[in-house]
Amino acid sequence: MKREWGILAAFVGVFLFAYFVPFATPRFDAGADPLGVKMSRAVIEAFLLLQWYARNHTLACVVPALFIAGAITTFLSKEAVLKHLGPQSNPVESYSVASVSGTVLAVCSCSVLPMFAGIYRIGAGLGPAACFLYAGPAINVLAIFLTARVLGFELGVARVIGAIVFGIIIGLLMALFFRRSEQQRHQTALALPEDTSPKRALWKNGALLATMLAFLIFSDWFNPGDKNIRLSDGTEFAATLQYETETNYDLRLKQPVLGHEASEVIRLPKTDVASIEDVDTWVTRIHHYRWYLAGAMGALVVLMSLAWIDLNEFKQWMGNTWEFSKLLVPLLFGGVFVVGFLGALIPEKQVASLVGDNSFLSNLIASVVGCLFYFATLTEVPILEALIKNGMARGPALALLLAGPALSLPSILVIRSIIGNKKTAVFVGLVIVMATAAGMIFGTYFPGDPLLKTTADSVVQHLTP
Repeated sequence: MKREWGILAAFVGVFLFAYFVPFATPRFDAGADPLGVKMSRAVIEAFLLLQWYARNHTLACVVPALFIAGAITTFLSKEAVLKHLGPQSNPVESYSVASVSGTVLAVCSCSVLPMFAGIYRIGAGLGPAACFLYAGPAINVLAIFLTARVLGFELGVARVIGAIVFGIIIGLLMALFFRRSEQQRHQTALALPEDTSPKRALWKNGALLATMLAFLIFSDWFNPGDKNIRLSDGTEFAATLQYETETNYDLRLKQPVLGHEASEVIRLPKTDVASIEDVDTWVTRIHHYRWYLAGAMGALVVLMSLAWIDLNEFKQWMGNTWEFSKLLVPLLFGGVFVVGFLGALIPEKQVASLVGDNSFLSNLIASVVGCLFYFATLTEVPILEALIKNGMARGPALALLLAGPALSLPSILVIRSIIGNKKTAVFVGLVIVMATAAGMIFGTYFPGDPLLKTTADSVVQHLTP
């Protein structure tokens, strides 16, 4: 028990350090040594990304997802999971559910992991679980509309179709390649003794899990960060807020201003900004009320738990949640830090120069970069917008859209701990192959500028006020 308290104390200490240390202040910037400036800046950027993750993503998304994973393991019966998602389940039903479930979950590649681990450990087949793992982060409703509005209607449609179709294909191939080990795992699951404790009505378990998912959706509701900005000297322009500190705004410009090009990221002192306001859309409106909505869902979860869950089952739920936390949290934080470090060493213009055509190599590079780098929910869209303006071709743009949200270095580390080295390597390889192929096909048939406003794109804008 003392060891568990020590682990918890370490987690809390690392979180508080990442949350409160003022990494953005000048004292943490690189020193005067030219040889050490780039490396020192990379370390600072790594800490900044980790701080952003701690402040904006950990409590709002990862922690609720861990509780959901614990609830899945505790409350869902092994028999129900095997019936609907197991290796012997109806493939049409299991893959259909797994491929489209992400439309209601605004989660990224890291946040989907606890739920993947929960359904896989309780008996879901590798195929449906892998399908959910791939498709889930890519096709939430916000991502669909934002991609179509910002990057073009064709890219938005291709992203949805690619995520669903390739999710099913990847799941089927994973089940095929590892059918022998999956059969053994299935037999082991069947051999486990059935839980004879009294069960709640199915609708109660469903209501509890649905309310927890609603809490996750609202607590992690993403604000695209589009702002209308007016400076103290009267200059007005539009930009996307990348990061905010106590003293500065980091802004990705949507238009040339202040001697900078569109898509450049600039840092402005807050003292120079007279006003900064959200661009008014239905997404930002919900974002303004997200904590009220999440609080209502949280209160419902508490009331349901008090009414329906006994003390022993509650302890089991917390125990399963803690086991997932010990497995996932260190890998997620470590992976995010490494991604922040590497990202600072590779400028966007340099990446864009490597993917400036629709060749096999360009699409492969985009797929590999997408698999390694971490994209929080919907942030892949403004990042891609900047890369496209710096010369990225349309095929690699789709390749990165299909690979980026599905995987990242932190998620690969976690997946490896859940399903092992061989299965993880095959899964990552399939994602890269599928994303590369999709990019080449899309770039061949739709080679035009994805940022040109088409009639179809205008229709999407009318749908997203």
